[in-house]
Amino acid sequence: MTYDESIKRAETIIEQLEKAEALSMDEYKRLASEATSLLKHCKEELEGVRLSLDKF
Repeated sequence: MTYDESIKRAETIIEQLEKAEALSMDEYKRLASEATSLLKHCKEELEGVRLSLDKF
């Protein structure tokens, strides 16, 4: 998944979590876990870009 796709999906999940009253606890936990993984992926992508820029 690309950085942009990951960010977009994470934003969608966050919107769902903000409306948590419509979610079961299991669904809330699943979505929170997915968002955490997506944001970790984005952080790693940004760190890779930073490291490549540091070489200049």
